[in-house]
Amino acid sequence: MTRSRATAIGFIAVLLWALLALFTVGSAPVPPLQLTAMSFLIGGAIGVVWTLASGGLHRLRGVSWKVYAFGTAGLFGYHFFYFSALRLAPPAQAGLIAYLWPLLIVLMSGLLPGERLRAGHLLGGALGFAGAALIILGDGAGFSGSALPGYGLALLCAFFWSGYSVLSRRLGHAPTETVAVFCLATALLSAVAHLTLEETVLPQSLTGWASIVALGLGPVGLAFYVWDIGVKQGDIQLLGVASYAAPLLSTLALVLAGLAAPTPRLALAAALITGGAALAAWAGSRAPKKVTQRSAV
Repeated sequence: MTRSRATAIGFIAVLLWALLALFTVGSAPVPPLQLTAMSFLIGGAIGVVWTLASGGLHRLRGVSWKVYAFGTAGLFGYHFFYFSALRLAPPAQAGLIAYLWPLLIVLMSGLLPGERLRAGHLLGGALGFAGAALIILGDGAGFSGSALPGYGLALLCAFFWSGYSVLSRRLGHAPTETVAVFCLATALLSAVAHLTLEETVLPQSLTGWASIVALGLGPVGLAFYVWDIGVKQGDIQLLGVASYAAPLLSTLALVLAGLAAPTPRLALAAALITGGAALAAWAGSRAPKKVTQRSAV
């Protein structure tokens, strides 16, 4: 698989994550950890079906338990700390801090073999973050000192996901089928956390059930499989910067669904995020890299 094709496949995850807010709103009033358990169970199930249908079960043999522990920690850790941060801090501010992960991916990827961090990557990441900040902090609210524990968890959340994404590059030998195991293990841990911390609430309408199924099939399902291919074989720096498109596309999806209103702020954010991604792409094109073929599936 070529580097450019793997990058394009990885960007599918960003498109799917753009639907996360829309489907999450539709799944109300299901509590977050319960929602995580239900959606990851679906996401893991489709991975199992795909693995069996493609005859890829044998590729899971011999995979170290450390790989499974690493992947589960990345998926469960990110979502657990993210939801915990939203409990202890204002959602918009906590979300912004958590969304440092694309910039952290760009910065940390410079430490990977064969990768080189350029000024264009840094500037592109900064522009993308500015665009995301315009969207997430649209109400103009400031940061509260009393919410520092929540802010700390949000920062930990950002490091969890960026670390998972970058270190996945070092696990290029691990087949993408392992993501199915990550999802099922995350569903189990989320269910335990839910039963400990939350009260079970089932969806109250067909829309609620459909939203949960859609979450499991897309943003909390297929997204993690294509992201695995992208970060292992694609341009991880470009994917990091391009990930800032997720909050923009998410807001656009809410606008199209009639759940949010278009504003000049949204247009400016679009320009910043698009410009940042273009700058990062240009920086990456200046240094052609040798492509190492890996089997992702």
